[in-house]
Amino acid sequence: MKQHIKVGMLGIGNIGRGTYTALEMNHQQILETTGLDIEIVKILNRHPDKDRGIDLPKEKYTTDINDILDDPEIDIVVELMGGIEPATAYMASALEKGKSVVTANKAAIAANGKRLVELAQENHVLLRFEAAVAGGIPILTSLTTALLSNEFSEVHGILNGTTNYILSQMTEYGKDYAEMLRTAQEKGFAESDPTADVEGHDSANKLSILMSIIFGTEIPPEMIPTRGITTIAREDIDYGFESGYRIKLLASAKKSKKGIYTNVEPVLIPASHPLASVYNEFNAVFVKGNAVDSLMFYGRGAGSLPTGSAVLGDVIGIARKLAKGAAYDVVPQIRYDSGLRFIGEGISKYYVRMTVTDKPGVLGRITTTFGQFGVSVEAVKQNAPYESDGERIASLFFRIFEVERPLLYYVLNKLHKENIILSVDNIMRIED
Repeated sequence: MKQHIKVGMLGIGNIGRGTYTALEMNHQQILETTGLDIEIVKILNRHPDKDRGIDLPKEKYTTDINDILDDPEIDIVVELMGGIEPATAYMASALEKGKSVVTANKAAIAANGKRLVELAQENHVLLRFEAAVAGGIPILTSLTTALLSNEFSEVHGILNGTTNYILSQMTEYGKDYAEMLRTAQEKGFAESDPTADVEGHDSANKLSILMSIIFGTEIPPEMIPTRGITTIAREDIDYGFESGYRIKLLASAKKSKKGIYTNVEPVLIPASHPLASVYNEFNAVFVKGNAVDSLMFYGRGAGSLPTGSAVLGDVIGIARKLAKGAAYDVVPQIRYDSGLRFIGEGISKYYVRMTVTDKPGVLGRITTTFGQFGVSVEAVKQNAPYESDGERIASLFFRIFEVERPLLYYVLNKLHKENIILSVDNIMRIED
């Protein structure tokens, strides 16, 4: 039985540093607990002279990927470069050469998971990616071990710490989006280019992976209807708070007999829901199974050490199987064989904020038009009117009963074209 497991790591950025530090910090405990001596022997570093903020022997660095891929003594390759390419190509090559792979790369797994799983199967090695979905939260391990006896009907996740931090701060301090984005960037919670986070693309990648595990279906992230938080204003936050709701960027999927309803978007959820209490950079995943009922997993969804912890958990899991000579999944964690497909966003309640001219009859014309198309209004609120360019205008807030989104869009577009309203400023799903 092999007790000394050698690891090659691709990349020494934020997660790479956390992974290396966590292993050094807990090496003795891992050895005593598992009997395995796990060592990171080589690290792909394209710029070895750059200060990485970590005390690491320079002889471990290599600038040539083949020094890792062609080394027969390296058992596991840990890919922490990020991006779809060349990361996917490197992982594919490692699998083809009989090396197991661990990655935190949600974009690569969401885009090419099926290909990588097939390569792992063909070469009788393992592919693990716990850290790709919720950082330090062990959601994938739980779903594929302790909860495997369940049939899941839905999953909802706060899967992006940047957006959750911004929305939390807007709620707590009454600040606007632009100001809180700047604060998030200053604190290191948001990138200089935050597009992938604030427009929901990061969450869509993670949801795509979750659906492949929970529902056994292939729904690429580009197929998931995705909307970000850039349209959220203080008025929306205040309305939600006053009405007993909190706004969260949710990645959601529900299973029906016909297929999967899914989307990523800001949602008004009741303040009493467990997800409503997830604040700042923390993440959470809420699942509903037919045996276990509802469960929520909560913790740090990002960060150097929490994510590094999840990476190492996968490494240790593979190392244990290597030690037993059984490093091969008969059935892989990630599946695409259920036949379920994306069938739309379903029917939901909606919140609509619009701007109108403050004059008699406007509200009546709006509700009449809604009624003509079978759109039912649950509640309406008007803020105090104000002057803008010499015209008195006001904001109207509607809660709409269950309706399909395309019909709601059609009616709102009709109201705008007929100059009944000046603008539709925000639309959000209400999750009761």
